[in-house]
Amino acid sequence: MTHTQNLIWNSFLPEGVYMPDGEPHVFNDRIYLFGSHDKEGGETYCMLPYEFYSAPVDDLTKWTSNGISYRADQDPLYNEKRCYMYAPDVVQGNDKRFYLYYQLAGYRGVGGYFGPISVAVSDRPDGPYEYLGFVRNADGTPHNEIVTFDPAVINDNGTIRLYYGTLYPYDEWKEMKEKDGKIFVDKAQAETIKADDFDVTLVDKLEMEMFGRTKEQLEAARTKYGSVMGPVTVTLAEDMLTVTSDIKRITPYKTYGTEWQEHPFYEGSSIRKIGDTYYFIYSSLLNHELCYATSLYPDRNFKFRGTIISTGDIGLNGRKAKDRLNATGTTHGSIEKIKDKWYVFYHRVTHGTDYSRQALAEEIKIEEDGAIKQVEITSQGLNGKPLPAKGEYPAGAACIITNGNMPHGSNSEIKELIPMLINEDEDRFITNISDGTWVGYRYFDIKDDTDLSVEIRVDKRELYSESKTEDKIESKIEIYDAIGGEVLGSKMVSDINDWHWMNIKTGLKIGKRAIFIKYSGDGFISIRKIRFS
Repeated sequence: MTHTQNLIWNSFLPEGVYMPDGEPHVFNDRIYLFGSHDKEGGETYCMLPYEFYSAPVDDLTKWTSNGISYRADQDPLYNEKRCYMYAPDVVQGNDKRFYLYYQLAGYRGVGGYFGPISVAVSDRPDGPYEYLGFVRNADGTPHNEIVTFDPAVINDNGTIRLYYGTLYPYDEWKEMKEKDGKIFVDKAQAETIKADDFDVTLVDKLEMEMFGRTKEQLEAARTKYGSVMGPVTVTLAEDMLTVTSDIKRITPYKTYGTEWQEHPFYEGSSIRKIGDTYYFIYSSLLNHELCYATSLYPDRNFKFRGTIISTGDIGLNGRKAKDRLNATGTTHGSIEKIKDKWYVFYHRVTHGTDYSRQALAEEIKIEEDGAIKQVEITSQGLNGKPLPAKGEYPAGAACIITNGNMPHGSNSEIKELIPMLINEDEDRFITNISDGTWVGYRYFDIKDDTDLSVEIRVDKRELYSESKTEDKIESKIEIYDAIGGEVLGSKMVSDINDWHWMNIKTGLKIGKRAIFIKYSGDGFISIRKIRFS
C-alpha cells in the first residue's frame, strides 16, 4: 500500500493506520518505522499483525507498506493468553540480514512481562519475517532473569547490544513504608499511584502475578541484581539469540534522591549512538513523555539529560500536568536522523482510549553539547516547517484538543465525555466538542489575507439548555492565533446536524501563525476538516 500526500503533517501514515511504539531507522536511503499495530477503535493494545511502513529519505510524503510483515501466530510461544505483539525493534546483523525483536503479550498487557524476547529474521527491513527463536542464555534456557519487556537493539560496530526492562517502584515503596510508616511518592509517581491504596504485604503477590515469577525467583533476582525490574543491557552472539555478557543496569531501579527522581524510567527502552555518545531514550513513569540520558559507554554511567517531548506539552515552559493540552496516555518512540535533520517519533492516544495510538513526529535539534531541548507538539510533523495556508487539512492534523480539563488514561478507556479524534467507518473527525473546547493547529505559513472554512456537524445531544428548551442557545465558533488571545474571526453555529462548511473571515497576520478554533455554546459539535480560501 502506497500513501502519498502533497504535504506531511503530524500524522504522516495513512488515515486509519495506528502504529504506536515507533522505532525509526534509516536503511539504504529509506526511513523505516518499526512499531506495534493498533486497531482503529480497538479494545486492547496491538491487536493487528506487524505492518512496517517506509519512505524515501528524499521524499517523506511517500510512505509505503508491502503488507503484513509478521504475524503473532508465527511464534511457537503464541497462545490465546499471549497473542499480541508489543513494541518491536529491528537491527541489521553482521550478516546483513534484518532481525526483529519483540515481546508477546495478552489482553491489555497481561502476560507481557513473562518473557522471553522473541526474534524473527528477514532479508528485507520490512519483511516478510520468519521466526528464528528466543533470546537465551548460553545453556539454552530462556534469558528471563530481569523482566524482558520492550526490547531495543543496536549494532555497535559489530557488537549486538540488546536493551530491555520495565519498572514499577514497588520495592522502593515497600522499604519507605517499612522505614517510617508511609510511602514516599515523588512528583512522577503521584501521577500514577495513590499512596493510601498501597499495601506492603501485597508486594510479592503483585510482582509474582505481574511478572510471572515465583517468590524464589523474585528473591534470587533481588539478591543478584537488586530487583527483577529496571532497564538493563546485554550483548548477543553472532547467532543474534545467545547472551554473551552479564546483565548491566542502565539506570537505578530506586530513584529517590537521584537525578532520575522526577522522571524515572518506566518502559520503552531505545538506544542510539551519535558520534561517540550513547543516547538512551525511554518512556518515563509520568507516562506522557519521552526522556533521554547519555553516556560515553553503552552499559554504564548514563546521566539523565531531560525530556524530549510530552504529548500534552507538560513541562514545556513550566506547564503543569493539570493544564495538559491533550488527553494523555502511554507514549513510546525514539529519535532518528533523516538526511541532515533529526526527528523524534512518538505516539498519541485517540478514540478516548489507550488502544488506538497514532504515530507522530517532530523535528528536534541536537545542540553542540549533545543536549536536546524539549520541543512543543505541532501540526508540522515531518514537514519540518509551517504548513502552507491553502487547501484542506483533516481535523486530525490538530496538535491540541482540550476542554481545559483533559485526563490521563494509561491502559484504560477514558470515561469522561471529552473531545477526541474518532472514526465512523472511513469517516474520521474530532467529536464531543463542547463549550470552551479548543482545537489547535501549530503552525501555518500565512501568505496573505485568508478566510478559514470549518466543516462541522451539530450533534443532537443537550443541544438546548434545560432552562430554555423552546429557544435555541446561540452557539459560535471563534478563531484565535493563541489560546486566550484576541478573537480574529467568529460565526454563529446554526442547528444543522449534517456535515456542512462554515466560512469565517479571519484577521490572521502574515507569517508563521497558529490557528485555534474555539467552540462556545450548548451541546456538542464535531469537526471533520478545515480549509483555507
